[in-house]
Formats: sequence, C-alpha cells, structure tokens
Amino acid sequence: MPDTPSLTPPLAERRPHTVVHHGISVSDDYAWLKDANWQKVLQDPTVLAPDIRGYLEAENAYAESLLGTTSALQKTLVAEMRGRIKEDDSTVPSPDGPFAYFRKFRDGGQHPLFAREPRAGGDGHVILDGDALAAQSKFFQFGGARHSPDHALEAWSADIKGSEYFTIRVRDWATGQDLDDIVEDTDGGVVWAADSKAFYYVKLDDNHRPMQVYRHRLGTAQADDALVYEEQDSGWFTHLHESASGRFCVIAGGDHETSEQRLIDLSVPDAQPRLVAAREDGVQYSLADRGDELFFLTNADNAIDFKIVTAPLASPERANWRDLVPHRVGVYVLDIELYAGHLVRLERRNALPSIVIRDLAGGDEHAIAFDEAAYSLDTMGGYEFDTTNLRFGYSSMTTPSEVFDYDMVTRERSLRKRQDIPSGHDPADYVTTRIMATAQDGAEVPVSILHRRDLVRDGQAPLLLYGYGSYGHAIPASFSANRLSLVDRGLVYAIAHIRGGSDKGWQWYLDGKRELKTNTFDDFAAAGRALIAANYTSAKKIVGHGGSAGGMLMGAVANRAGELFAGIVAEVPFVDVLNTMLDDTLPLTPPEWPEWGNPIADEKAFRTILSYSPYDNVAATTYPAILAMGGLTDPRVTYWEPAKWIARLRASMTGGGPVLLRTNMDAGHGGASGRFNRLDEVALAYAFALWVTGRAQA
Repeated sequence: MPDTPSLTPPLAERRPHTVVHHGISVSDDYAWLKDANWQKVLQDPTVLAPDIRGYLEAENAYAESLLGTTSALQKTLVAEMRGRIKEDDSTVPSPDGPFAYFRKFRDGGQHPLFAREPRAGGDGHVILDGDALAAQSKFFQFGGARHSPDHALEAWSADIKGSEYFTIRVRDWATGQDLDDIVEDTDGGVVWAADSKAFYYVKLDDNHRPMQVYRHRLGTAQADDALVYEEQDSGWFTHLHESASGRFCVIAGGDHETSEQRLIDLSVPDAQPRLVAAREDGVQYSLADRGDELFFLTNADNAIDFKIVTAPLASPERANWRDLVPHRVGVYVLDIELYAGHLVRLERRNALPSIVIRDLAGGDEHAIAFDEAAYSLDTMGGYEFDTTNLRFGYSSMTTPSEVFDYDMVTRERSLRKRQDIPSGHDPADYVTTRIMATAQDGAEVPVSILHRRDLVRDGQAPLLLYGYGSYGHAIPASFSANRLSLVDRGLVYAIAHIRGGSDKGWQWYLDGKRELKTNTFDDFAAAGRALIAANYTSAKKIVGHGGSAGGMLMGAVANRAGELFAGIVAEVPFVDVLNTMLDDTLPLTPPEWPEWGNPIADEKAFRTILSYSPYDNVAATTYPAILAMGGLTDPRVTYWEPAKWIARLRASMTGGGPVLLRTNMDAGHGGASGRFNRLDEVALAYAFALWVTGRAQA
C-alpha cells in the first residue's frame, strides 16, 4: 500500500436507531442517511436533505483529495481508453422491409444517433441525434427507439435524471419533428399496434415498479390512455416485447422464480390480453410464435437447465406442452430465437457457449462454436421473421468483438463487422486461458484469465479479480478494450465464474442463492487462492471488483477474506441487504424476496441474511483499501447503501484502508451518461486498483 497524504476523513454522525424483527434487535446508527423523501429525490435530486448532501459532498472531497496523486494517471487512462474507441462507429444495419436501421456515433459524440438507409441503396437519414438531445440536461440516457410498422414514425424514450423514469415521445420520419404526444413515467419500452396509430407501454408506479400496461392512441393525452393490464402482485414486474413473428405484444410478468405471459393481437385495435399459461410457483417460461404454434423455453417438469416445448396457439396451456428439445442436465439453454423455418437456441455447457440451429421442417440440427479456451457468443436478433439469416456476435478476452451473418440453410458465415481499435491491438500479444478453482465443498469454479504474453508467472503480478454471482447472470469471457490499460501495466485480469451465476447451468445459480448464498463468497475467495497457487499473483496483490449485487460480493469478501486483497472496488454496491429486504416500499424489494428470502415473514431468512449482509457484519478488524461508488438517483441500489457502509467501516475498522466513498450526484445505477464521460469513472476505479497495488506510476 503506497503512502497516503495526511487527511482527516469525514466521520458521519452516529444517531442511534434500532429495529426489532423476530425478537432480534439490529442497530443501525447511520439509518439517517436514507432521506425520508427518497422517492422525490429520485425525481428531483435538489430536494435531498442538506445534512445528507453535506456528508456525501464531504466524502467526495475526501476521496478526490486522497486520490489526487492519481489525477495524472486517470487522465492518461482516459486518453488510452478513448484512443481504443472508433469515434465515428456504427452498428451493422438491420433490414426491415424497405429500410435498414442502424445506430452510429459522430467524432467526439457522446450519444448515439438513430438512423436508417434505403435497402435498395442511397443515403442514410438520422432521425434522433442523441448529442443534441443530451445538451438540454446534465444526464441523458436513451431508453429505446422503435419505428412504426408503416415506417413513418419513431417512438423513442429518454431518462434525464438517472432515475430510470423514461418519457416516451414520437417523431415523424418525414418532418423530423416530435408529435404532441408525451407519455411520462414509463420503463422506456414500446410495442406498436399493427396500424401504427397506437402503441403499448408499461407505466411505473410511485414506488418505481412496472405494474400497469397501457395503450396510447396517437393524438390523445396520456390521461386518456386505456389500462390494458394491471399486475396485482407487488413482487412481480411487468415488461413488454413484440413476439417473434410481430403478430403479438407479449406481456411478460414474473419474479426470479415464476413467470406468466399474455398475448395482445396487434391487428385488433382494442384487443384484450389473453393468458397463455397460468402462473405456477417455480415454473418459468418465455415464448415465441410461428403461425398457429407456440414455442416455449421453460424449466417445467423439473427441467433445471431448461428445455424447449411446443403447444398450439389455440390451446397453449401447460397440459398441451410437448417436448421438442428435451432437458439435458448440465446443458443450460439460455435463450431461443424463432424464425419462419428455423429455431435457434443459445446454450452453455461448463461455462462455454454455443449456438444450435434446428431446421423446423426436417428436424436436423447443427451447432456454431469456436475453439478458444474462453469466449463469448450471442445471438443478436433482427426485425425480420421470414429469413434464413442469423446474426450473431463473438469475442474473447483477447479477440475484439466480431459480428457475423450466418445463412442457416447454406451454413455460410460472413463477417459484417470487426471492432476497430484505432490505437492498435494485436491479439497475439495476449493470452487468455482458464483454470479451475476448488471451493471448500469441492465444487470446481471456472476462472477466466487474461494477461500479456510476456508476463512472468512468478507470483509477483498484481491481479484484478472480477465477480458477480447473483440472479443467474453469467459473466462472459468477452473482449473489453478498457481492460488493456490494466493488463498492459502488468496486471493479470481474471473473472471468477462463481455460484449464484448460471455459468455452469441453472443448478450453479440455485447453489448460490438464499440459504446457499455464502457459496458465492467462498467461491470468489477460492478463485483468489487458486490464482495464488497457480503463481499468477500473491496475497495482498489482488484487487476485487464488482458492481451492484457484485458489490455485495465485494462487501462480503472484505469481511470474510480481507487478507487476500490489496483493495476492493465496489460499484453501486448492494451492501445493506437486510435493511433493504425489510423495506417493502423500495422499488426492488418485493421482487427480490425470491432471490434473497423474505426477512419480514420468515425468521430463517432474516437470520440467514443477517449472517452475511456486508453492512451488518462490519467488524473491528483490518480491512483492505476500499473504493465504493454510488449514484444519487439510483433506484436499484440506493445511494445510502454505500454511504452507510463506508460510514460504519470507518468507525469500526482497526487498521488497513483507506475506505473511500464517491457518489455521482448527477447519475443513477449506470453511472455517468455518455460513452466518454463513463470513461472517467472507469479510470477512477482502475487508478485506484493501480494505486493500491503500487502501480500508479506505471
């Protein structure tokens, strides 16, 4: 740990506060950092209580002062990372009828431009200029954009606070002007009616929950919109998407364990939703449509790694589901895409993905896979249903992303785009590999590794270890140009594919949730120890890195295995798990109970969460250096979680540190808006990692 300036850190006032649940008392001296009017703060950050704002600003000043010695390094890192971005980049145009739609950036531009070009050839036409729109507010984030079926209009949405309340507007492709229609407080998504005269959207309630589906007719006020569906369970979230064929609007509802879907016929102006298959506890499904047949991806009948079934559109209930692709233990089916003549599934076995294509006429199947030790593979979808073309993306930790078009009949593959690294990148200069870490219960945890080819494995290299491990979300071994700024300075970059994610199948996820949550933390520590044993690094040379639920992981390992780490970077960290799960007014709490347990109703769940919640387990011990990063308008992990955590750490720890809090006062969960502004936050995290490992001058 390098020498630090002699600065006095802020000390948050301790205001005794105790809650009692199930006869158990829990003290929370920093509960006051949660603004009593937090819902209003999400909409208007200026109403934040002055004492809370003063504390957050003092912490920001302290972090900035302490890391002042890295300011030049941060600027260098930003310049390096920006130098790897092709500034006038664009996506591969996606065809739909007479046009092909795409997004692009201008030189120096922070935000995307939405555009299209005639499919027969001709000049492109920009309909939305993100840079011009963003100039009107401190924060700007597109929620989505979708052209109408007649190609005359573009529905688009944006969030200007970072609180993820999106306002929908409609722009005329011919005039470039927005219509008078304004639809506020939505999740940002739109599904157009077939006649292009109306669209469906989801409205967020006062607690930021997507519970209601409305139909908006163009030329009318939002107050006149028709309520089409309302979810009654506050633990369920509701979202919309267009079905595979474009025939239906799909109302998809669910929590982390159960799902239910409804169909709205987009060709019927006042159509009502039709239930597909009624909810059953623990049964999840998603669907795609093809003529008079539905295809389901589901875990029904104990298909832990999911299977594919079909049913008639006329009678889609569970009793009529028939297996098409049976369940195979250890082969996790992540997603399906349906086309007129083909079914595509993305599946993963032992943390490596593949794409499997099925000819629906004859039933023949073939797979697309790659040979690297660790890589990422994703299908990319498109607007057209009656096509034999599949678009997919590939990358690895050494190979920049590539976009391919693949003819599902001829099996010919064509490269449409390769990520351009303007400052130069030679994959041969780097090595990507995998090792397996043995957890304390014997589980084998994959660890993906990236380093320079000239690295000497003598155990002396600093190492950044990234992890997440929740919600069944797998961390792909994909390319990141930003990481090269660490690796080129001699750091090893590693990803721990820990339980709680689905890297090794859905059971891998189930083995890291609720009463088994501590497996996630133990796996991460095991990955660190395995990297030490393999001579990549040594204790006190590792920097742990995670965000959101991965930030909870960082807080837990700081408590449980702090001796391994030189530093911890916790972005928007979910560290106040118990208090958050006890507050059913927070946006995500009821839907999160299936993931973590409901400590209000269940004493066992209360005790389990209390046993590992990072905030509640801060101890009088030595901690590694910690950088916590939050966002004031974050509706997912509220700003007070990292603020309370750092306050308690500073008051309790007996050595180590320093512990720093940096709150973005103008952003939410995703951090700064704009592709270049975001680099400032990445550079801060990377500079901290280099600083605590003695490489800040490198």
